[in-house]
Amino acid sequence: MSFLKSLTISAFALALLSLPAMAQTSAVEGIVKDETGKPLQGAIVTFDRTDIKGKYTVKTDKKGHYGHYGLPLGTYNITVAVDGKDRDKASGFRTGLGDPKTLNFDLKQSAEQAQALQKAAEAGTLTKEQERGMSKEQKEAFDKAAKAREAQLAKNKELNEAYTNGKNAVEAKQWDVAVEQLEKAKTMDATQGAVWSTLAEAYVGKAQATPAEAAAFYAKGFEAFAKAIEISPDAGLYNNYALALAKNKKIDEAKANLAKAAELDPPGAGKYYYNLGALLVNGGQSDAATDTFKKAIDLDPKYADAQYQYGVALAGRATTDATGKVIPPPGTVEALQKYLELKPDGPYAQAAKDMIAALGATVSTTFVNPNAPAPKKGKK
Repeated sequence: MSFLKSLTISAFALALLSLPAMAQTSAVEGIVKDETGKPLQGAIVTFDRTDIKGKYTVKTDKKGHYGHYGLPLGTYNITVAVDGKDRDKASGFRTGLGDPKTLNFDLKQSAEQAQALQKAAEAGTLTKEQERGMSKEQKEAFDKAAKAREAQLAKNKELNEAYTNGKNAVEAKQWDVAVEQLEKAKTMDATQGAVWSTLAEAYVGKAQATPAEAAAFYAKGFEAFAKAIEISPDAGLYNNYALALAKNKKIDEAKANLAKAAELDPPGAGKYYYNLGALLVNGGQSDAATDTFKKAIDLDPKYADAQYQYGVALAGRATTDATGKVIPPPGTVEALQKYLELKPDGPYAQAAKDMIAALGATVSTTFVNPNAPAPKKGKK
């Protein structure tokens, strides 16, 4: 071999060695259909390579067709997005050499499959067909969701049991048991307003049952009421909170919460103040009770029982003059007369009449029973 020929062969070999390695490419194409079965234009199809880093996107045309014809050979998660939201996905798709591989997306079919999987997840079981159609990642996600659901069901059962036990204990006035069970329920789920409100009742009951430690238990009860109201601001909760405050002689705070209850439930406003008035009477706070009954009838002048209790409260302030004549405060007889007008046959009717007589006034006899049947009209 001549020196020139040898040099030429060596140069050619060197040139071959210096050529860059050619990457192997593949192609994927398909059709994307919407929920009605029509071709979907403008959908974004994204190829996320899983074996090494790589991401590629294409868009469907007016026929719903997409295609990428220069993909590096590899394994991809392929996602279809519409208006920025992922609508379908194929995981672990392996491309190959040669002709383009076909991968179609049908959003209607995918939605139906998703609904079926949701029902399967709720039931905690998969059909063999569903399991075969799932990728490894989907199966792992399903198993994880199923385990979480089982744990949640067990937790809910335990929560319901603790709450029910606590509520029953409140009704039985077993305050220690009630607090223990409801504290347990609160720990399991602190977002349940019913748990907090019942716990509040338990602490208030315990405060009344143990005067020596009442302050601490009232404080915990008020904290629980505030939490319940934060979760669900309900007129009834404000009313119950107000009554609890009144039991602890926090009258101004009680009235503030009653005002909130009345604001949320105007038709029931008179009832809320009447309840507070009755509580104050039982607690020996007659002056505060009188003012509260007055507020109740201001809000609802036809609230008969509030009229009666207001009259009784005022009668308790009656004085006598030098001759021994009873002098009732202004409005006393009028309130009792109003009760008789509204409830002439009511449970306090006789007591109201006796009190009016004792105060030296005359009982009106012109009242008409509002519940009496109307007289029949005679024939002409």
